[in-house]
Amino acid sequence: MAEIGGIRCGCRGVPGGNFFHPGGFSLKSCFLEQQRTRRNRNFFRNVSIVPSFKRGRLITKWSSVAANSPIFSMDAREKSRSFVLVSSRHKKVPVYVMMPIDTFGIDSSGCPIIKRLKALTVSLKALKLAGVHGVAVEVWWGIVERFCPLEFKWSLYDELFRLISEAGLKLHVALCFHSNMHLFRGKGGVSLPLWIREIGDVNKDIYYRDKNGFSNNDYLTLGVDQLPLFGGRTAVQCYEDLMLSFSKNFEPYFGNLIEEISIGLGPSGELRYPAHPLGDGRWTFPGIGEFQCHDKYMMEDLMAVASQEGKPQWGSRDLPNAGCYNSFPSGVPFFEEGHDSFLSDYGRFFLEWYSGKLICHADAILAKAADVLRRRQEEEKSSVMLVAKIGGIYWWYKTSSHPAELTAGYYNTAFRDGYDPLASVLSRHGAALHIPCLDMADSETPEKYLCSPEGLLRQIHDVSKKRTIQVTGRNTSERYDVMGLRQIRENCMQPPNGETVRSFTFFRMNEKIFRVENWNNFVPFVRQMSADV
Repeated sequence: MAEIGGIRCGCRGVPGGNFFHPGGFSLKSCFLEQQRTRRNRNFFRNVSIVPSFKRGRLITKWSSVAANSPIFSMDAREKSRSFVLVSSRHKKVPVYVMMPIDTFGIDSSGCPIIKRLKALTVSLKALKLAGVHGVAVEVWWGIVERFCPLEFKWSLYDELFRLISEAGLKLHVALCFHSNMHLFRGKGGVSLPLWIREIGDVNKDIYYRDKNGFSNNDYLTLGVDQLPLFGGRTAVQCYEDLMLSFSKNFEPYFGNLIEEISIGLGPSGELRYPAHPLGDGRWTFPGIGEFQCHDKYMMEDLMAVASQEGKPQWGSRDLPNAGCYNSFPSGVPFFEEGHDSFLSDYGRFFLEWYSGKLICHADAILAKAADVLRRRQEEEKSSVMLVAKIGGIYWWYKTSSHPAELTAGYYNTAFRDGYDPLASVLSRHGAALHIPCLDMADSETPEKYLCSPEGLLRQIHDVSKKRTIQVTGRNTSERYDVMGLRQIRENCMQPPNGETVRSFTFFRMNEKIFRVENWNNFVPFVRQMSADV
């Protein structure tokens, strides 16, 4: 089961198994706040951007900008700031294996612990013998800064990283600013920090809300990114402080043990809205999902931007006729080509604002992360690859409106490339793009739901090549069968643009991987990935 970055669906993969899923052409405006909070850290810098601002809000002129105008000014010097690797052409694809979903637990006193240490040690040694390059470890905000603001506890990760190092494996670290409790049906998991949850008990608008008022406490809403609601800190400052503490504590590991660091940008660590919520029965595959912007802070921002456009009525209305979580696009007016649809003036305005908030969220956090890593690497002469994850929303991909992608925050339609603006931001910060679905083929998805994981991967590879960014990836479902592993290998080593992915993360370690019939397929797969192409 795909727990992180996974959205359960009913696509049939191998017999008896299900797939699980994460999660003019560029933006006309960025919607990025100019007045970033200036803090006493001289090595951080803000990113210059194109649009003009007033009182911290973007003044856009979307209706007068050409449809293919770039989100950022990108001259030759800016086009790629990768400080890690200059080429994505590799003869081998390193394989990481993600740690078990229940690696961490909570003891009777409420403190986090590492579970089954002896079994974990044996498992790590087995992976090394199989030829696995490294493991992917989630570093949870809800564990490290669990009880009090700015009190970071790294002892569990000190112990875990030592075990991994002793096993001879490398590390992909995923800094997780989300919760995974919904995956455990209330019987476990890692929540957001307890002190954050206390604030949320009083002010539920720090979380995403849908049009019916249901909140999602897996990740803080983008509306609080620049609001000092957390003991005087903004959400972005909270993320920044954890990144700084992590960097300070594990600096000696950078470039030798730790090779990749992905930065959590949303639910399941992916840059997206929680438009397809798991665990509470609101959504099931292949529903289009719902827009997640009805907390008061997001609505205040929408109203302000609409007023700046001279259309205040656009900021005070619900999105008309956009269906519900489990709607199909046919019969839903917003996702068809009529009045008040996604092609209308209002539809374009709303979708640019909605996706623009997401892009600016990534820009703000990746700017902090890139500067932290760059400073450390310049001092230590070591390299760590910065990574950003996106969701693989491939159902209804063959429609004109791509509704499931729109609700998730990807303004990608048959008339507009919604992934190019994301790739542009990653390029500016030297980050690689981590994508799911590398195990999937169109032939294994239900034709009637107009799915195309292959089309999605092709589009993402194209924009990655255009923006000169590297690609890493993972599987979406648990695949141990020969056909599924072959599909992964082909997507990694022979993607549409002819360049191998930088690395692959197998999703994820559990008891199934060590079953004889699965292990006998997995070990040759790893060795084939490690062989010269």
